[in-house]
Amino acid sequence: MNKEELIKQTAKELFFSKGYLHATTQEIADAAGVNRSLINYYFRSRDLLFQTVYREAVDSLKSQLDEVIYGKTPFKEKLSLFIDVHMKELLKYPYRESFLITEICSKNFALKEKKKSEALNYFLKEVALEMDKGTIKKYDPIQFVFNLTSLISFPVIMTPLYQKLLDISKEQYSQLIAERKQIILDQLLN
Repeated sequence: MNKEELIKQTAKELFFSKGYLHATTQEIADAAGVNRSLINYYFRSRDLLFQTVYREAVDSLKSQLDEVIYGKTPFKEKLSLFIDVHMKELLKYPYRESFLITEICSKNFALKEKKKSEALNYFLKEVALEMDKGTIKKYDPIQFVFNLTSLISFPVIMTPLYQKLLDISKEQYSQLIAERKQIILDQLLN
């Protein structure tokens, strides 16, 4: 792995996996075992490094979800695959969403997406069709997407708090998270 990739992988690990939301370039350099000037050479600043690793993580997730969304599988199977892909990525990078929200609120981090993606539009139309068929209770398809992503994301994002409040071991929590897929499907489908 070259130094630039090593820096990006280390930053992803610190930001998104370990939750070091305010890791400095020096902390990233130390964790990667490189000189801080190398980070500045490749990325010019911590913010540009963050934007790079965030964009790569989002693009990877988007690519995987697009493959599911555009797949020719029946809707229930597609929904199951969507949950699998999204949950796998969330468990790999449990702090990605929290980190993004923090950055947006504190530094006006600019998202490049200004409009809904084609894949999301496609998915919303498919959801509406399934609502018409009676597979899903009829309501605004955007609310369906809110529910789907919330049911997947919220328990993972809230892991440290729930473990503490409910006095749940890491193993117990992992088991509860493993049960989420069926619970989500039961909640969303008629």
